[in-house]
Amino acid sequence: MFRRTFWFGTGVAAGVWATTKVNRKLKQLTPESLAATAANKALDAGHRLKDRAVGFAVDVRDNMARREAELTDALGIDADPELPAPRRHFAVENNRPKYLEATTYPRPTNTDHSHNRNEDH
Repeated sequence: MFRRTFWFGTGVAAGVWATTKVNRKLKQLTPESLAATAANKALDAGHRLKDRAVGFAVDVRDNMARREAELTDALGIDADPELPAPRRHFAVENNRPKYLEATTYPRPTNTDHSHNRNEDH
């Protein structure tokens, strides 16, 4: 009798364990769960890629500054070069240069044809 009770209990425990295992797996395979898992993995991959890209950019910037310093020393260029004077630009207001503001533009008088490019002429 004890043996039968032991094996019955073992069978019940195995059945409960298998049922919970199958139910967990079924919940993992629902479309919502799969979409959430895929989104989380994509975000993780994006963060890893961003970290690597930032590290790469920092390395490139450091090496570029080091190489620029080497070339500056090798060529004997001053560290503080004199910059050229800034260029002067005329002011533009309302998409017209300032010296044209006072003039008026005549309107076209010939209205025989349309200015629509889509019409056949």
